[in-house]
Amino acid sequence: MTPATANATASDPILWSGIDADVRTNAPIGESTWFAAGGCADVLAIPQSIDALGELARRCADTGVPLRVLGQGANLLVLEEGVDGVVVDLSAPAFTTAAWDSTDATPRDDRSDTIVRIGAGADLFRLVQDSKRLGRSGLAQMAGIPATLGGAVRMNAGGAFGDIAQSLERIEVVTHGGKLRSIEAAQLRLGYRHCELPAGCIVVAAHLRLPHGDPQKIEAEVHEIFEYKKRTQPMGAKSAGCMFRNPTDSATGRRESAGKLIDHAGLKGLRVGSAFVSECHGNFLAVDRGGRARDVLELSRHVQMRVLAHSGWRLEREVVVWSRQQVPSFPEECG
Repeated sequence: MTPATANATASDPILWSGIDADVRTNAPIGESTWFAAGGCADVLAIPQSIDALGELARRCADTGVPLRVLGQGANLLVLEEGVDGVVVDLSAPAFTTAAWDSTDATPRDDRSDTIVRIGAGADLFRLVQDSKRLGRSGLAQMAGIPATLGGAVRMNAGGAFGDIAQSLERIEVVTHGGKLRSIEAAQLRLGYRHCELPAGCIVVAAHLRLPHGDPQKIEAEVHEIFEYKKRTQPMGAKSAGCMFRNPTDSATGRRESAGKLIDHAGLKGLRVGSAFVSECHGNFLAVDRGGRARDVLELSRHVQMRVLAHSGWRLEREVVVWSRQQVPSFPEECG
């Protein structure tokens, strides 16, 4: 590291000089989230290879520049002031390829031919469709969940029909120091909306167990889940899906539906500025076209206070909020 690099800031070209990456400054990322609201990133970098990402991660770590990872923005709220540091977009081919026709490079048992390596930037919706077409089971439970695969792993995304942990064998990550390493799924302690990804790691690929199956049966399962979601969720609203995790009673281990708690508190239709609680599903907070991300955040706080007062349950946001000077403790992987 040169003295100049040591003193670099996110907006200093020396931070990404010589790295194979498409770099944009003052990039409007809020409008590309599912809320379609919010501010810009000081720097948006699209690395073209794992090596390029590793070098960028190393330089950010060495200089103390915040690093965040942007997926599809399906679980993200970017406030109007935007975010400092570097936001990484893993949309280059090096991070989106699915090796459907090859076997796992390190087979462990007679299921090795069912393991598929898929880049973290791959679109989850397309993966579900491709797996259905190719007769690969193991992803139907993810139907209708918007995310990149890396974002889905980072939060163990899922719903009533299951989560990504059901199919996850291991992941590949770039570490804080820019090195590539492999982590077994069992080491991640995957649980409800929980993944213990080591600090400073960025998911670059996942190895999923996707056994061969009957394409018609897989298609029927995917169709059933899509139809259920169409009936019960405001699919066309500008929202990030469920705003809050379903809370758990620490004494009994019982998990309560956040949507039901919001409904019982009489909050459906509650509005703060341009943001409102969906009449269809209480755990969906949406925003008017051209609305403000800050209104969504304020509405979420109102909902938390009202539910606590009504039922005593504390709701924890599932949606990640990005704002300026809010330095992440690790590169945040968002949808």
